[in-house]
Amino acid sequence: MSRLTQWIRARLPGERMRKSDVLAGLSGAIGSVPDGMASGLLAGVNPVHGLYASMAGRVFGGLTTSTKLMVVTTTSASALAAGSALATVPVDDRSAAMVLLTLVAGAVMIVAAALELGRYTRFVSHSVMTGFLSGVAANIAFGQLAGFTGASADGDVAVTKAADVVLHPGRIDLASLLIGTVTVLLVVGLSRTRFGMLGSLAALIVSTAMLPLFGLDSVAQVSDVGDIPQGIPLPALPELSMLTPSLISGAAAVAVIVLVQGVGVAEAAPNRDGTRSEINRDFTGQGVGNVASGFFGGMPVGGSVGQTALTTVAGARTRWGPMWSGLWMVVILVAFAGLVGHVPMPTLSAVLIVAAIGSVDPARIVAIWRSGSTSRIALVATFVSTLLLPVTAAVAVGVTLSLLLQLNQEAVDLKVVQLRAENGRLIEVPAPTALRSREIVILDVYGSLFYAGARTLQVRLPDPGDAESPMVVLRMRGRTTLGATFFVVVSDYARRLDAVGGHLYLSGIDAQVLAYWNQDRLHRQGIALDLYPATATLGESTLAAYAEARVRLRDQPAS
Repeated sequence: MSRLTQWIRARLPGERMRKSDVLAGLSGAIGSVPDGMASGLLAGVNPVHGLYASMAGRVFGGLTTSTKLMVVTTTSASALAAGSALATVPVDDRSAAMVLLTLVAGAVMIVAAALELGRYTRFVSHSVMTGFLSGVAANIAFGQLAGFTGASADGDVAVTKAADVVLHPGRIDLASLLIGTVTVLLVVGLSRTRFGMLGSLAALIVSTAMLPLFGLDSVAQVSDVGDIPQGIPLPALPELSMLTPSLISGAAAVAVIVLVQGVGVAEAAPNRDGTRSEINRDFTGQGVGNVASGFFGGMPVGGSVGQTALTTVAGARTRWGPMWSGLWMVVILVAFAGLVGHVPMPTLSAVLIVAAIGSVDPARIVAIWRSGSTSRIALVATFVSTLLLPVTAAVAVGVTLSLLLQLNQEAVDLKVVQLRAENGRLIEVPAPTALRSREIVILDVYGSLFYAGARTLQVRLPDPGDAESPMVVLRMRGRTTLGATFFVVVSDYARRLDAVGGHLYLSGIDAQVLAYWNQDRLHRQGIALDLYPATATLGESTLAAYAEARVRLRDQPAS
């Protein structure tokens, strides 16, 4: 017992627990009850799975994240992705499959952290992420319209299901519509007061009380979805027989969504003690939160911007705040689990619809729309794919589109300028389109020189044409890596210059580049270039190459 106590103490936060953290945790736990249940509904499983996830994710995720105020709990995007991944799983097996998916997603996150893949999140385009999250919001709003109205709906995607409800108003249950409307009015109305963070809970209590008070027997309740266990679940091993390729791909999609959203939480809630968040450590924390959620029968969790903001506003100052919100969830589950089954389903649908609409940022969308055609294409393409495709496929589209946009930007955003040597200094002027006879041209390049960027450089270098003995110095200062495509391009350019009696020099070559692209390696690939290594003095190697070009011209008689 003594060793167990020491082990637990060694893993508890080092910060001193404050009263404000305990109280903030209570506020966060109360506010997460309707959100957690709604996430379970969104994922297509018993809403109690969302409560279990809110409990385990907050406690175990809060222990290990580097962003100390990050609340690791259910999110709409991860819930929708999980539900999409398990859409073909039979209803009776969905809970077991959800638990396994959560564990696999957690394992993927931990592996991503171990491989230090956090740096790659910056390649996910802001336009793509905004389009995806806007599409998720639209999917939630459209998909929950049937539950909000108590109507049955047919359709392959959320948009068609919503259209089916609108086109068949006779299917709408008026009692369910009343409950949903009351929920929206309470949530929206209280959001404009100091009790805004309790709006969803107040709506949940009021709407639940309305059912027996007004005899609204036609309204579906949480207990209709499945049995509600009493108290908190005990850790249990998953059913590995449920593991399928589609479940693994769905878990990977969930992991991508959670990890990218987690970066946004770190930016929105910086550590108060001035320490910087570590992306990969946050990956680990969210992975641990998912593994714990899976063992306790929960669903996927991740860093939540909304819940983190709620806990922070409520007074949390250390990582004890997010952790106490999970501990308070244990108390709520023990004391009130019996009441969960009586919550109206239209209430949860209404909470989701209000949250989805509130998550859309029109100002951000307008800013992206005005920033250029590339951003507009990324925004619209991701939004439409999220609406019409399974979330797993939409995530793949978003990631692929981000990479293509990055490569396209690197290829297009490349500029070649000329540097003139005047009085021992280098003056920047526009680069010529063609070279002149017996002229020495110093060129500098802005932008990426990998892959398509190198090919773009090929078409932007000045044309030797019929010029006699043109000399070109290409400045490479500050580039620590140069790929094979670049050297193929410059060697081709060097041959064109040699054909008319000219010559190409590369100056400012980094020592790391020289160590790899030495003369032996270049010779084996049929590349002949004069390389001038960079020195501590800016422009020194370029001026040395310029001087060598002048000597070469002097030794070549004019024709």
